[in-house]
Amino acid sequence: MNLFPNLAKAYSQDNLTAREAQRSAEFIAFGPIVFQVSRLMLKYGILDLLREKEMTQEEISAATSLSTYAVKVLLEASLSIGTILVNPEKDTYTLSKVGWFFLNDPATRVNVDFVHDVNYEGFFHLEEALKESRPAGLKHFGDWPTIYEALSSLPEQVKSSWFGFDHFYSNSSFDEALDIVFSLHPSSILDVGGNTGLWARKCVGYDPAVEVTIVDLPQQLEMMRKAVSGLPGADRIHGCPMNMLDPDAVFPDPLSPDVIWMSQFLDCFSEDEVLSILSRISAIMHEGTRLCIMETFWDRQRFEPAAFCLTMTSLYFTAMANGNSKMYHSDDMIRLINSASLEVESIHDGLGQGHSILICKKVNIR
Repeated sequence: MNLFPNLAKAYSQDNLTAREAQRSAEFIAFGPIVFQVSRLMLKYGILDLLREKEMTQEEISAATSLSTYAVKVLLEASLSIGTILVNPEKDTYTLSKVGWFFLNDPATRVNVDFVHDVNYEGFFHLEEALKESRPAGLKHFGDWPTIYEALSSLPEQVKSSWFGFDHFYSNSSFDEALDIVFSLHPSSILDVGGNTGLWARKCVGYDPAVEVTIVDLPQQLEMMRKAVSGLPGADRIHGCPMNMLDPDAVFPDPLSPDVIWMSQFLDCFSEDEVLSILSRISAIMHEGTRLCIMETFWDRQRFEPAAFCLTMTSLYFTAMANGNSKMYHSDDMIRLINSASLEVESIHDGLGQGHSILICKKVNIR
């Protein structure tokens, strides 16, 4: 298994003492409680208060209007979790380094909302999802085969947290990705799985002549049209409805040596589905066409916390999204690319929040 150096160090060596390992095991056992306590420390502003100054339990109770009992159990649990520290001589509390990151790291805040609003209750059905290869937890919100058909109908807070999570990770990479994609000099871009059109808007703003066609489900295209309506360049953003899971659905031919773009898209499908999609994409590619696949491959992360977030996110796909996809290891994706008569021409790592772009071309073009 190929891993970036920091991941190889973290995942191939056991560096914990026996006591540290025992504590980690207990931390896992109480994980759901750890999460909810920490989320409420955010919600009630206690971590914010302790960032500003040391405070007593009574002062926190007065500032938050929570009962003395509520504050006491939250503080005591947070000491054990490690988000706050206590001064035993003064009986005052302050923020720890862990608490500072939990409070201030934008990725962590997005992840908290995503886990709580989108995943938490549905994850009770993870075992069912693993056994049946379907998103068994999605029934918490309604009767849909995948979360993608459900997006436009989800409760507003759930929808907000889902798009907040999705856009946070993709948006952080878009500016760097634009330079890479437009170095290929496309006159038109086929944006596969373009969602609400964020990438398309970036493209028409970057190049005043480029045309972008978004291929996605009809529900997503309707949200896209509302999102881009009246914006500069909207007349150069087009929609093509398509269910990518239909193996007989044919992608529109770009008809020129252009770019086909997929951002955080293929992780939404199983390996068999990815191969089907890539094979149909390969069929419309010409000698000058380049397929650009932007994904957060868990093995290509510089720092271990990013890989942790990605492997945990894989289980969102299992329980909530579709039951059969994941955040891929790049070796697996490259194997599928090669199986679709494509080859990776270059790889660009380290974009935004840990994205990589695989630039692919068709092989055996005569």
